[in-house]
Amino acid sequence: MRIARFSIDGNVAFGVVEGEPSDQDGPVIDIIKGHPFAEFERSGQKVPLSKVRLLPPVLPNKVVGIGRNYAEHAAELGNEVPDVPVVFFKPSTSVVGPGDPVAYPSFSSEVHHEAELAVVIGRMCREVPRERVKDVILGYTCGNDITARDAQRREKQWARAKGFDTSCPLGPWVETDIDLTRAGDLGIMCTVNGEQRQLGRTSEMVRPIEDLIVHITEAMTLLPGDVVLTGTPAGVGPLSVGDEVAVTIEGIGTLTNKVIKRG
Repeated sequence: MRIARFSIDGNVAFGVVEGEPSDQDGPVIDIIKGHPFAEFERSGQKVPLSKVRLLPPVLPNKVVGIGRNYAEHAAELGNEVPDVPVVFFKPSTSVVGPGDPVAYPSFSSEVHHEAELAVVIGRMCREVPRERVKDVILGYTCGNDITARDAQRREKQWARAKGFDTSCPLGPWVETDIDLTRAGDLGIMCTVNGEQRQLGRTSEMVRPIEDLIVHITEAMTLLPGDVVLTGTPAGVGPLSVGDEVAVTIEGIGTLTNKVIKRG
């Protein structure tokens, strides 16, 4: 199911998205009782998707990113595939939702898009064995690891380059009906102003989702709602103020954001 977090009339709730844009009345959201990290019930109270504002589908305690997990992307930036996964963090303040603006940071003149499959953690976990990875995943969503590339090169540490405010769009919802096998071979596309920039498949990842979760949880506890960004295919490139950037992942949906000048 597609679980969305949204606001309507000043209230924030979770709900299950039903229907498709081609339906006569469009998709609707069935508001749920409770939250998606435990058993919940559908209330039967439904509102049109067009009448709500979609929010980031989760509010993660932390976003754990994986760098250089696609060989062609590593090569396009002149890097080798690392011997072990490169792990970095994006703070919770970097997270924005579908339709929210991405503010161009004042310290950069070279900001890139990076379309990524985002794994949403469903329960507290640490030292997860490979065979139990499937049990700790709530579902998947689209992510855009917006990166100040010049700052990344200049500063070596990636904290500012990848952690600035609005640098982590997530959405539009969490798809829970994708299993690990299917998640390992999904199409990923990024467009800027309707022009295709990135096109790849998660099967091109150097290390699959299971290996990433095992590696991360050897070192740290993941909490419900935490997000793991699994890396980006080749084709990353610059964004400018006014650009509309869209990440589409097969079986999930499309996450769209517009770049604005930081006020």
